[in-house]
Amino acid sequence: MSDTIEFDSKAFLKDLTNQPGVYRMYNHKQDVIYVGKAKNLKNRVSSYFRSQVDSIKTQSLVKQIAHMDVTVVHSEAEAFILENNFIKKYKPRYNVLLRDDKSYPFIFLSDHQHPRLANHRGPKKLKGEYFGPYPSAWAVRESLRTMQRIFPIRQCEDSYYRARSRPCLQYQLQRCAGPCVEGLVSDEDYQAQVDLARMFLKGKNKQVIDSLVQHMERASTDLRFEAAARYRDQISALNKVQEQQWVSGNQEEMDVFGFAYRNGIASIQGLFIRDNKLLGSKSFYPKVPADVTEEEVFQSFILQFYLAGNKVIPKQIVTPLELNEQGAIEELLTKEAGRRIQFYRGARDEKRRYLDLANTNAENALIAKQGQQKSVFARYTELEKILEFEQPIQRMECFDISHTSGQLTVASCVVFNREGPFKADYRRFNIEGITPGDDYAAMAQALARRYRDVKDDSKIPDILFIDGGKGQLTQAEDYFEDWKHEKKPLLIGVAKGSSRKAGLETLILAGNHATIPLSGDSIALHLIQHIRDESHRFAITGHRARRQKDKKTSKLESIPGVGAKRRQSLLKYMGGLQGILQASRSEIANVPGISAELADTIYDHIHN
Repeated sequence: MSDTIEFDSKAFLKDLTNQPGVYRMYNHKQDVIYVGKAKNLKNRVSSYFRSQVDSIKTQSLVKQIAHMDVTVVHSEAEAFILENNFIKKYKPRYNVLLRDDKSYPFIFLSDHQHPRLANHRGPKKLKGEYFGPYPSAWAVRESLRTMQRIFPIRQCEDSYYRARSRPCLQYQLQRCAGPCVEGLVSDEDYQAQVDLARMFLKGKNKQVIDSLVQHMERASTDLRFEAAARYRDQISALNKVQEQQWVSGNQEEMDVFGFAYRNGIASIQGLFIRDNKLLGSKSFYPKVPADVTEEEVFQSFILQFYLAGNKVIPKQIVTPLELNEQGAIEELLTKEAGRRIQFYRGARDEKRRYLDLANTNAENALIAKQGQQKSVFARYTELEKILEFEQPIQRMECFDISHTSGQLTVASCVVFNREGPFKADYRRFNIEGITPGDDYAAMAQALARRYRDVKDDSKIPDILFIDGGKGQLTQAEDYFEDWKHEKKPLLIGVAKGSSRKAGLETLILAGNHATIPLSGDSIALHLIQHIRDESHRFAITGHRARRQKDKKTSKLESIPGVGAKRRQSLLKYMGGLQGILQASRSEIANVPGISAELADTIYDHIHN
């Protein structure tokens, strides 16, 4: 007999308020399974518990409700914001979820004597001008690369710029005017190029070309033919860029969204227009629960996209569908942006052309996504057949170890579900306290840290791949020997083989260490190679980041008992880090504030 108690909807509705608010539904495990908002809480919540409910989604949802709670707010706008915050926090399975809430990059023009152009992401704390947002870091890099060919403005870091005594390679390539070295370019000429770049970033391409033509003619009249030739080359490059790289129009600031929805997959394509230029596009694939309407999917996307708090909300937003609560959402976004925001359906001229383009891209992206899912599904099916799985494989994980000669060891754990890589659950572990180069000990530590506090069975993989041979696999076998959970992963080692060529991997089963024969063209092997390569990439990326951080960190910063003041004393009295490295124990002990005991600690730390 089940010990779960059925939710008493009548008792809950009896005292429920008619005010606006947000409601949360919980299952028997106390997980939030749905978040919703309502102008009238009592009317909205009671609609779930009518005797006749047509929606399959609602029927399934109601069966799982064990508990509900509500938060009353003062207005519908507050309800929108709170609902969005709860969805981001709890990620309920029955809500539409946008899995892209990162900040978007900008091009930054600094406010220095000799301004620099740079990529910027995050809070706008630095003095200067910000242009964007761009849909991806790649789009920013391409734009900066293009501008470097047209406007010789520095893009180097300030520390590099200040340290120069002679011009760098960018000057030789005529991609920087060399303001770091006195005499190469006057402040006036450099500022003129900065002004032209600013106009270009604002979409005033015609004014930039007109200005360059004037400069060229003036230089020619003054018999400064080299300068005239440079202006001519700038004009040519700018015309080429304008023809090939930008889609220009008359819309100063606008986001356009295309939409395609089929077989439970939603594809949304965003076009981002700033300063009369199409900066780029981006595809979104929100997680969609069963049995929801197109309008519900798209409205949820719009709210989650713009309420993430890290995007500039444009004055105009063109949508392929009319939102159910469009007026309230416009009012909310207007309040968030601090200026008038309007939705359009793309009925006229340029907006219609942009919307057609966005819809075409959304449809193409959906077809590609469906093809990818079919491919992944086929690979899973083949693997299930080979391994004789009775139930579908829902989750696989793979571990790998990366280090340089045993130093700064990093372990990676990547996760795949039936849609492919599930990056939200990826994990890295900085391995400490082992003999350098001991991959077996590193693997044992990584496994212990990953599965030490697992409470949810859905987070336990059906298959656990270990990148390595029998030695690494044995570490996993030893760890899971005393496994207390009912669900236990199937352990498989992935050995690269003597030639280390793709397609010649050996798969080793835990227990009897029997090998699994797979041909090089097996789609199941391709899936295993994919997850193995992803774990390898993720481990190497983490190791490189750790190695880079270690390079930037002084050896003095990690000495126990040595704070900022003692570090300053050491550096001052020993003549810098090299002096400390060359000093004996007694010489270190002569530094004011350093005892003989602490001198021993410092000496041992920096030499071992």
